[in-house]
Amino acid sequence: MHSDPNATIDGLPENARRPLEPGEQYIPVVPDEQVHEVTTRSVVMGLVFCAIFAMAAAYLALKVGQGIEAAIPIAILAIGLGTFFSRKSTLLENVIIQSIGANSSHVVSGAVFTIPALYMLAADPLYDVAQPQIWQVIIVSFLGGCLGVLFLIPLRYHFMVEMHGEFPWPEGTATTEIILSGERAGSGAKVLALSAGLGALYDGLVASTHAMAETITFKAVGLQQLLAKQFMTIRVLNNAAIVGIGYIVGLKYAAIICAGSLLSMFVLVPMIHAVGVYVPDVLPPGTMPIAEMEPMQVFKFYVRIIGVGGIAGAGILGILSSMPAMIRSILANMKALSGKKGEAKKVVPRIERSLSLQVTIVGTVIFMVAAFLFFSYGLGIEKAALYAGVGTVLVTVIAFLFAPVSARAIAIVGTNPVSGMTMLTLIITGVVMLKLGLTGGQGMFVTMMVGGVVCTALAASGALASDLKVGHWTGATPSKQLALKFLGTAVAAVFCGLAMWVLSQADVGQGFGTSAMPAPQASAMKEILVGIFGTTAAPLQWYLFGLGVGLAIILRMAGVPALAFALGMYLPMELNTPVLLGGFLSYLVGRSKAGESKPRVKARMDRGVLIASGLMAGGAIMGVLDAIANASIKGITGSTEAKGAIHILSEHAFEGMPGEIAGLVGLVGLCILIVTWARRAKEA
Repeated sequence: MHSDPNATIDGLPENARRPLEPGEQYIPVVPDEQVHEVTTRSVVMGLVFCAIFAMAAAYLALKVGQGIEAAIPIAILAIGLGTFFSRKSTLLENVIIQSIGANSSHVVSGAVFTIPALYMLAADPLYDVAQPQIWQVIIVSFLGGCLGVLFLIPLRYHFMVEMHGEFPWPEGTATTEIILSGERAGSGAKVLALSAGLGALYDGLVASTHAMAETITFKAVGLQQLLAKQFMTIRVLNNAAIVGIGYIVGLKYAAIICAGSLLSMFVLVPMIHAVGVYVPDVLPPGTMPIAEMEPMQVFKFYVRIIGVGGIAGAGILGILSSMPAMIRSILANMKALSGKKGEAKKVVPRIERSLSLQVTIVGTVIFMVAAFLFFSYGLGIEKAALYAGVGTVLVTVIAFLFAPVSARAIAIVGTNPVSGMTMLTLIITGVVMLKLGLTGGQGMFVTMMVGGVVCTALAASGALASDLKVGHWTGATPSKQLALKFLGTAVAAVFCGLAMWVLSQADVGQGFGTSAMPAPQASAMKEILVGIFGTTAAPLQWYLFGLGVGLAIILRMAGVPALAFALGMYLPMELNTPVLLGGFLSYLVGRSKAGESKPRVKARMDRGVLIASGLMAGGAIMGVLDAIANASIKGITGSTEAKGAIHILSEHAFEGMPGEIAGLVGLVGLCILIVTWARRAKEA
């Protein structure tokens, strides 16, 4: 497409985001030619960003209870810093920088979701749990990250090529548009920059200054009061970045995702409450009688578990459906390996070169040996060979089953349900360890270490899928992206472990699980361990999980994308409703009038994607800045509040009627601006 790698690039090819016609081929932005890609500059910059963002993400996730997505900020930094060199960074160098640096997010998310739970348990004398050592955190993160990469290697062709145009890839789309903006000239770059500024301004007004309500509950128009009589609630997160995600996801998947939320909040929550009011006892996993619960509490303790079951069921069904593609990949690799000596080898184009199945097989064997040794001798448990062997098998099997689920979830909605799958891993592992006779603190420690490896592996699979899609669209070499992922994982694991160890040395009352460092995801994981291994905790409710699995099977039989629906059931409603709103805006922009030319419609859709990508980028940057500022001032002032330290207005200044009205007006105005701006695009 562009023989000169330094030529001005307008955007992705027309067929980048739609299914290909029979015989049609996708030609990436930088086709099969030798350009600067993996250079000293791109590798060093990627590793530096990986180290910095790993420490920052760990600190923010634990200190403020808010994680960051590193891909977009790193892409922007790569473009900006690349202009200071004597030779401007090429498009593919920026892809490599972003791909390496993005390791920071998934390694950190895997670690902070799990390991802090062990620090919390170790601080409580009621549980005989050892405190994790820094080298243990590093090894867990590194092993998990490598496993996630290994299991996605044989699925690369399926997700990138066979499923081309089938998924929206919201995060990958935004990252790609940001990287392409460094090569653009003219209106495209201007639209992206302006929309990023709009996203940062809007989300800053909502989250940082509280000029509008952050969550709209429609109390101002009386809808919330009407629904409350039926024990229902409707919530919309007033967030420009999530509206942008919904725009890229599109109306079809956005509607399916939101339908899952509607089933949860309008059917299951009222139904469970209606039955629960006649049960005076506490029904586990709840902590109070259902009659005393609010709708969101019923969702958290009961309905969300059904969503986890739905994700698991949909994931298993998805694995079965993708099995033919995996078998084809395995057979193709075996055929290539068994070729006769002396035969002329087929020259594989650069943009199609990937790591072979041998890498996955050999790498998995090495992983299993390393994991077995770590679980046997690295956890401080005597005669642990049996537990180590079982733990290694569980890690490998569960990661193998759920790695495609993570990739598919990222492809559909840009959100990885890794916490739900990790909870399921802890339950399965904990029950198995109990059957093997491992109880108490040692059982908790081993179970959480297994969960930490799986959690990091699943986070790595999802993030890698998005990175590979960016590379597929732009023309990066898959084998180089995959190989460098192992290096990036090692660096991210080391610096994540360092950050977590430093934070774990806080004074009493300032550690993990306190108001100073809430670590909310890990707190939930801790409660699961206590529920399994504790002597007084009530048993977990497996039938809720089974209901979710059954629902996934029914959805599959009905032809409804089960994973998208289950994600909607699992994620809070306030996250899914703005996704639906963004999908509806995409429909309005793409709707054509009678006699309107296809190029005109395409111009509108292209501009709409640019605007949505900019909103996501601006919102991500503002989220990072807001979290850093809050955490910094929190440390200086000693405030125990996780939010509110730097807000210009009081956090409660716009609650109630004024905030609702301001939020509704602002959100409607944002939607009108997006549609109007996109529909004014002219034919190229």
